[in-house]
Amino acid sequence: MDTTVKTNSIKAWILAARPKTLSGAAVPVIVGLALAFSDILTDGNYPLTWSYNGIPAILCLLFAFLMQIDANFINDFFDCLKGTDREDRLGPKRACAEGWITMEAMKHGIAATTVASCAVGLPLILFGGLHMVWIGLACVFFAFLYTTKLSYLGLGDLLVLVFFGIVPVGATYFVQLYPRTFTTEAYAITWPAILAGFIVGMVTDNLLIVNNFRDREQDKISGKNTLIVRMGATWGQRLYLAIGILAVLLCIPFVFCNHWLAALLPVLYLIPHFMTWRKMVRIWEGRELNAVLGATARNILIFGILLSIGLFF
Repeated sequence: MDTTVKTNSIKAWILAARPKTLSGAAVPVIVGLALAFSDILTDGNYPLTWSYNGIPAILCLLFAFLMQIDANFINDFFDCLKGTDREDRLGPKRACAEGWITMEAMKHGIAATTVASCAVGLPLILFGGLHMVWIGLACVFFAFLYTTKLSYLGLGDLLVLVFFGIVPVGATYFVQLYPRTFTTEAYAITWPAILAGFIVGMVTDNLLIVNNFRDREQDKISGKNTLIVRMGATWGQRLYLAIGILAVLLCIPFVFCNHWLAALLPVLYLIPHFMTWRKMVRIWEGRELNAVLGATARNILIFGILLSIGLFF
């Protein structure tokens, strides 16, 4: 037990929230907004105003942040409960396992962040209709199901693709272009929005791949059959490299909707991606892979910014 952090203190809750992971929550919202604002300006019938565009944009971002924190709390609590966070853990320290936050307090923290997420997301009904209720409920449901069940079945990567890519990008785009009169859904969703969500989900999945690559031996002992445990370490590091390359290649179809920069700028992402992959292969195992985790989070942000600039202009 780590006693350097006072139990249930503000510092303990900040550490449990894992602020560094919030970039993964922000990127899909930013990409969705960039594409939506570009289409709004091109269309001319949907002027950019604070009440119609600014408020739902802020709500989407806050919901994404709160759901990410909620998922971190849930992961912290249930992994400690199952005994997955043992003394041989290689990743960043966990709040419950280290005794920074008591299990009872974490229960209340999970309840509070879940309610706060729903409260922030509920007003999105005014901008996207009742569709937002089902999307919000799905986010909450799978946040719990991921840690308690799906991550042990090797389905974590699929959930990242859906809930850190397709869903947040698509939902953010949807609330910006969904007609305020609710009489038609002509602008509700487009193939570039779906493609952008798929690409962002792929890039974000590399964060999970690094986590599972680092923890592969511990996961085997815990019965956590992640994709890396099933495939093996060699195929795992190859998958990391391949996903980044494939994500950039999938940006090429954006040229068909006149987003030329969206097809070109993401190529720059391959530079830090390749360098991070080389570091991953060189380190191979141990706690030093946490540096690769941090670099991957940075690369996701770089990719998100490049793609957003390309889509907006």
